Amino acid sequence: MTRALTVAAAVGALVLAPLLPTAAVAADPTPTPTPSSTPALSGTVDTYVSPLRGGVFDGRQPLSIQVSVKNGTAYSLAETTATVRIGTSAITSRGALTTWLGSKGAIDGMAELGTATIAPVDSGLIGSALVTVADDDPALATLSPGVHPLLATVKGPAATRTATSVLVVPDSDATDRTPVGIVVPITAGPLSAGLLTADELTTLTALNGDLTAALNAVAGTSVILAIDPSIPASIRVLGSAAPPSATAWLERLNMLPNERFALQFGDADVALQVDRLGALTAPTTLQSYMRPEDFRPNPDATPTEAPPDAPSPSPTPTVVPGQPVYPTLDQLEYLGPNTRGAVTWPFSGTAGAKTVQALAAQKTDDGPALTLIPSTSTTAGAHGGVVGAHARAGKADLLIYDSAVSAQLRTASTLDPPLRGSSLAAASAYLELAAKARGDHPLLVAVDRTTVRPGLSAAVTAVTRVPSTTAATLAMLTSSSAQPVTVKDAAARPLRTSTLAQLMDGERDLMRFSSILRDPTVLTGPERATILQLLGGGWLEDDNGWAAAIATHEQATDTTLSSVTIAPSSPLNLAGSSAPLRFGVRNDLPWTVDVVLRAVPNDLRLEVQTTTPVEAQASSTTRVTVPVRAQIGSGQVRLDLQLYSATGVEIGDPQSVELSVHAEWETIGLTALGVAIGGFLVVGLVRMIVGRRRRRGEAEASIPSRKDDA
Repeated sequence: MTRALTVAAAVGALVLAPLLPTAAVAADPTPTPTPSSTPALSGTVDTYVSPLRGGVFDGRQPLSIQVSVKNGTAYSLAETTATVRIGTSAITSRGALTTWLGSKGAIDGMAELGTATIAPVDSGLIGSALVTVADDDPALATLSPGVHPLLATVKGPAATRTATSVLVVPDSDATDRTPVGIVVPITAGPLSAGLLTADELTTLTALNGDLTAALNAVAGTSVILAIDPSIPASIRVLGSAAPPSATAWLERLNMLPNERFALQFGDADVALQVDRLGALTAPTTLQSYMRPEDFRPNPDATPTEAPPDAPSPSPTPTVVPGQPVYPTLDQLEYLGPNTRGAVTWPFSGTAGAKTVQALAAQKTDDGPALTLIPSTSTTAGAHGGVVGAHARAGKADLLIYDSAVSAQLRTASTLDPPLRGSSLAAASAYLELAAKARGDHPLLVAVDRTTVRPGLSAAVTAVTRVPSTTAATLAMLTSSSAQPVTVKDAAARPLRTSTLAQLMDGERDLMRFSSILRDPTVLTGPERATILQLLGGGWLEDDNGWAAAIATHEQATDTTLSSVTIAPSSPLNLAGSSAPLRFGVRNDLPWTVDVVLRAVPNDLRLEVQTTTPVEAQASSTTRVTVPVRAQIGSGQVRLDLQLYSATGVEIGDPQSVELSVHAEWETIGLTALGVAIGGFLVVGLVRMIVGRRRRRGEAEASIPSRKDDA
């Protein structure tokens, strides 16, 4: 049968849709341009050639190849013609595969598969066309099993562009399959707060939310889940106030049979913590995130049984009717059944030889510690070599994921449907060649961390379609023989190292400051959780955003440390030997604090009560009375004031108050008053005597003499 060609059209899409489960998502065969998920213009025009079905052609249906043009310029592109060719000789090594994918020109022995027309593409959009080749076309019938190069040439009025890809042709006679495990992280992106809010959870767990999409991608597969425990903790701390979509998502996660392990809380940087702190950090408590009204038992509700392997509080809490019953930290972070403990996954390329040895010291009842690293972190895989899944370096038990396959899967998971097929085909080709090199020894791949993953499901599906592989579980990988490897040293990361030191210094300052609180954990608990989130993998792709988040956190820390202080006071006068002085303690925190006001004069002429306990009310200024006594003499005295916690930690900045002491004024005033009183008494006495004499004289003058009467 002669070569059959069909130009991209809507009718072609309808015909192929039932045959190609992923084609409906991975390709739009119409020439109508589609919006790009990355609207920012790159200034370039990029071309892609994407064989459907993950780049695997088994000869049982027509071959569909999509050619796409992404217009990152500010102008429109004219109509172009795409021609697709395939190499008749198979690529036999991963090194040759890397060389081909990085090339731009044709090679000898390429046969034309067909042409199609791509309609004009406006600025910021993607235009695509589909080339379909019959399964019995001579160009395909002569292909030998293996990885074959694909080339698309896109010719327009002003320029000709090329794109490379590959096509995997299975060996129908092969019977051996290589076990391959897939690791997929379940994370929530970059956070600058300790936990997700109810609104964020509602968005993430909606029908079109990122967390919902992640579960959709892994459901029905044997994918190994690497879960950020802050996600279930964020849901459970809300108790009865948790969004219904979030609780449903958590129930669905627990029902999945997939093996799983915990990432660091917030997917925090493992290597950075171990290398600089000597150990992994973890949340201390999440109690401050829980409200009593959300955890009071409902007597009318039907009690739900916890999963058999769910952690139980120890000791068992006493339930008081009407009182809240809070979950423990372990219960908040519970990831569901089939969770394997003591597994760590440092960011790719950050764990060196010393790091993996330090992580090897972690052990649990689940077995020895296990660390995941990429194959490029070993000497055997540094230049693209294939390394088996299970390995050992000294005392470190390792799971090694193939860097070449994982990089292509990660890229594919971030791309729009018209663009991701090229990366999926490359991942299939790298994995096919790796499987042939390893035989029946298990391999591991990972769809590594990234914040935007519209193609996650397609990436997972592509791995399962590689013909020479079969699914492998975590238990299968760890039970296989471990090959010895040498782990390379990791590159230094001075910026992240200095930032970690800055964050830990701030946490230590807050811990000391929190001694003024009756429950210090309301401050220290969220701080530890927030630091772990700021060290999370969600920030790896956003250096500017991370720097801004760190700066905002440092500013918030400084604000908290200055939230309790002595209110400014104007100069005071002390006229007398003793009097109470009044000061204000300002508390901007939402909690009552207990501090001690220490007052020290710089002159012995003033005697002051040195320490005064203060119960400063929340979000207010509390008045404090300090008794003072003036000694002999007058003059200017400086009173130095400082707040302390009960443990002796200085709180806030010191204050100084100038005091004018006039101790002799009291004596002078009393003497003057005594003289005045004495004067008044003398004057009164004189007036009284004079008055009596006057009245007596008047009385005597009014009596007639006896002589006159006679």
